[in-house]
Amino acid sequence: MGALKKYLKKFYVYTISATIIALIIFVSVAYLNYSLFSSVNGTVKLYFVDNISPAHQKIINGFNELYKGKIEVVPINLPFEKFSTNERKELLIRFLRSKNDRIDIFSVDQIWVPRFMKWTEPLGNYFSINDRNALLEPALQSCVYKDQLVAVPLYFDISIMYYRYDVISHLPDSDRIKREIDSSITWKRFIDLYEKYFRGDERPYYLFAADGYEGLMCSFVEMLASQNSELFVNDSVKLNTPQSKRALNLLIDMVNKYSMTPKSVTAYKEVDCKELFLKKEGIFLRSWPGNLKKDIDEKVWKSSAIGMAPLPHFQDGKAASVIGGWDLMISKYSTKKAEAIEFIKYILKENTQKIFMEESGYLPVLKAVYNEKEFIDKYPELKFYKRLIKSAVSRPFLEKYTRYSDVISYYLNQAIKKQIPADSALSKAEHIINANELFVK
Repeated sequence: MGALKKYLKKFYVYTISATIIALIIFVSVAYLNYSLFSSVNGTVKLYFVDNISPAHQKIINGFNELYKGKIEVVPINLPFEKFSTNERKELLIRFLRSKNDRIDIFSVDQIWVPRFMKWTEPLGNYFSINDRNALLEPALQSCVYKDQLVAVPLYFDISIMYYRYDVISHLPDSDRIKREIDSSITWKRFIDLYEKYFRGDERPYYLFAADGYEGLMCSFVEMLASQNSELFVNDSVKLNTPQSKRALNLLIDMVNKYSMTPKSVTAYKEVDCKELFLKKEGIFLRSWPGNLKKDIDEKVWKSSAIGMAPLPHFQDGKAASVIGGWDLMISKYSTKKAEAIEFIKYILKENTQKIFMEESGYLPVLKAVYNEKEFIDKYPELKFYKRLIKSAVSRPFLEKYTRYSDVISYYLNQAIKKQIPADSALSKAEHIINANELFVK
């Protein structure tokens, strides 16, 4: 087993290294090609790294047309289907450490902002108070660190629960059950619903990402917030608490005691859960806005076969949804910062923000979009998201959060897989973080 672990670690390192080399080569070749071209026609090329969705591409095309002959955005695609959030983070960190000027703009998970601040351009002088006041407050908060604006929001995210409304509507007393689900059902009632109507059903009842990464961390933070409990007190993590044990034991029990969640989720990220939900006609799915809608036939979506609801909560607690989303940062090594600002300001225009919703289901970051009647009539789910934001919670906004998350999510995953008792998992994670011990998966 020890030899296998060493082999897997080496394989992971080699794979990531090969990917980084490939990314550097791709950017370098693209840079050289476009530099030769731009030297002829005077067009400034901006290199933008992100998961390039249909919405991204439409926005990029619109900007390039508007600024034709002056600025051209060159997308570098790191798709979610091929790169986990952790892999994207490591790729960007290693690239920026090289002080290479061939990436100008890149997107970051909003919890990465403190970690990336040292490699990025401060943006406070480029965006006025009025510019900032136009943005959703929780989206803007993720862009400020140590009293500096170091990023701007690209699109907003908040965790939700999809469910098969067409299945629920056939249950006895379905109207009452649907009302409970739509207002955030308690975990106890959620489990009772499974025991009464779905135990033994081949369809997965509740799918959540439980691989040892940030997706699992989000579920854990939500369950803590539902109990009015915080993960960090000052600079110390507090995991050995009744609230943490209650949250982790529920995650364990859903997989192992009740079998309402398949054991395969311990190796699943959000994309894998979504695919299983669609393939096996799952009943409930913890996910994010836009993560499912783009994969479902529009007629099926509009037929109300799929509903959206807040996540369940503990009986003596409250509903809680974790804030997500992606922010834009400008590399401090970029030689085209003025042009990068032009592109970012174009992204923050109202019509541009609507494209994220229309093309890919991503939530806009401008307040005005949530108050425009015509747009809300077209996308009534915006009313749901606007209500949900009131119960939104943030993950700890700390420079070392990504390291803490790596440790905690690893031990949560080990506990769900029954490879370590819950109490030991929490104690070990707490000790490693607070003692600042070296951690290697």
